[in-house]
Amino acid sequence: MIGRIIDNIKGDRVIWFILIALSCISLLAVYSSTRSLAYRQQGGNTEFYLFKHLFVLGLGLLITYGVHTISHHYFSKIAKVMLLISFPLLIYTLFFGNEMNDARRWITLPVINISFQSSDFAKMALIMYTSRTLAVKQGVIKNFKDGFLPIMVPIVGICSLIMFENMSTALILFMTNLIIMFLGRVNMKYIITTIGLGVFFIAAVVAISYFSPDGGRYETWKNRIVEYIDHNPEEPTYQILHSNIAIAKGGLFRIAPGKSTQSNFLPEAYSDFIYATIIEEYGLIGGAFVIFLYLLLLYRVIKIVQSSNRVFGALMALGLGMSIVIQAFINMGVAVNLLPVTGLTLPFVSMGGSSIWFNGFAMGIILSVSRYIEENQTNKSQVNVARQPQVELNV
Repeated sequence: MIGRIIDNIKGDRVIWFILIALSCISLLAVYSSTRSLAYRQQGGNTEFYLFKHLFVLGLGLLITYGVHTISHHYFSKIAKVMLLISFPLLIYTLFFGNEMNDARRWITLPVINISFQSSDFAKMALIMYTSRTLAVKQGVIKNFKDGFLPIMVPIVGICSLIMFENMSTALILFMTNLIIMFLGRVNMKYIITTIGLGVFFIAAVVAISYFSPDGGRYETWKNRIVEYIDHNPEEPTYQILHSNIAIAKGGLFRIAPGKSTQSNFLPEAYSDFIYATIIEEYGLIGGAFVIFLYLLLLYRVIKIVQSSNRVFGALMALGLGMSIVIQAFINMGVAVNLLPVTGLTLPFVSMGGSSIWFNGFAMGIILSVSRYIEENQTNKSQVNVARQPQVELNV
């Protein structure tokens, strides 16, 4: 069974290596950073979160494998349906979602009792829809009514709904779609118009939060920005203090798996600040290796785009890949105090459930595009060989 699965693995082998490498790093880091959590919530059973995370990662890789066997053209057909589902899903989350850390980002599916962030689903749906629309409307892409409006309206609508409870995810999604639009030959003045609309809606969302009876997310956004701008290097906030200590303990190079101490004090050491835990145990060299993996992923995605002869597949692969890489660098930037706290996880590394599965789904689509390119190139090579004149040799 396993041998058959290995034989059927297609697509970019380097991307498969990156996924497995990040998964291995994740297992080590999560096991190390959940010890105190295990003592608080699981009676000292330190293996509980390890096996739980192993199951989540394993299922994520299975999702990637399953999706990569599906032709990426299929996702063009369901992109519109997924987008239509995203709007009521986000609205429901906004009013009735599970509240965590003063934000409503999660909803729980009935019967199976699995929670997930609706923004993860909407993010993937919007990137797929934008790529599909750009591919279909290349003939009228310079036209405002027929080419630009069908792309711009869903982008502004989805990002605005996400922004109320998850500003950082909305900004990443907005930025990713702008890049896709630029590569899809949308008129530059329309892209600038979209940026202007984005700024307007950010201001509107902040104003609505400010004047809402409960204050919305306004105070959280303001405090994070103020703490970042006015922070005193000699008196850092609690999170940044222990993150800095973890990084300082790691030094340049260290081999100390499971020896993290700051994970006992650092909030979300297994999630938002897991990168600090990695540096504490493996030093700056270990941290640099994680950065290298994400940069390599971006490079391989760009190679896929360059090799693709289909607009939809190229734009979809680039959009999904860039959203993952941008999120990774924002998470790492927060951990090393280059960016204000955002609450974003490190893709494929932070402990989680649905986020890993959605990212696994996205990587499966990217590998599906890569698989299509490989098969197309193989077929062309076989045709060229068949067309070559047969020469009889004298032996």
